[in-house]
Amino acid sequence: MIKYTLVCDSAHSFEGWFRNSDDFDAQCARKLVVCPICGATSVQKGLMAPAVSTARKREALVGAAQAEMQSVAAAAAANKADAPTAAASTEMRPSALLPQDVQQKEILEALRLVRARIVESSENVGQNFAAEARKIHYGEAEERSIYGETTPKDVEALLDEGIQVFALPELPDDKN
Repeated sequence: MIKYTLVCDSAHSFEGWFRNSDDFDAQCARKLVVCPICGATSVQKGLMAPAVSTARKREALVGAAQAEMQSVAAAAAANKADAPTAAASTEMRPSALLPQDVQQKEILEALRLVRARIVESSENVGQNFAAEARKIHYGEAEERSIYGETTPKDVEALLDEGIQVFALPELPDDKN
């Protein structure tokens, strides 16, 4: 699918989605593309900026993804239940629709990159996450990056102790 900015003879601007450029041309020739404001069928493509994925854009998306993960951790800390998190539970799994547009795909890819970097550069301590995080924080264990599983109650306690943690996102492809 391709999104065009369209302009009618009365200079009204609106968007239209088409399968491809030929599809747009064919619909215009048959007078099927109509201005939603004035009903004009004489419509042309307007000026558009392409959605180009750049390194800066990816860095911004990674930053946004990290901020989102921190807010997820804060939300988990607010949950007073002592039930295992979705990552540890086999009964409750987060669900997500598959991304349909380019921006969603870029965000998902940025999350994938962030998650992959964390996993590659960290040690999986599994169910011992809270205990190991405390040992590291209080100097009882070697300082290093870790990840694992814990309960929302333990996340809240860690945050209360000044130990910074955040939720590692579970992505749709993780279960395939």
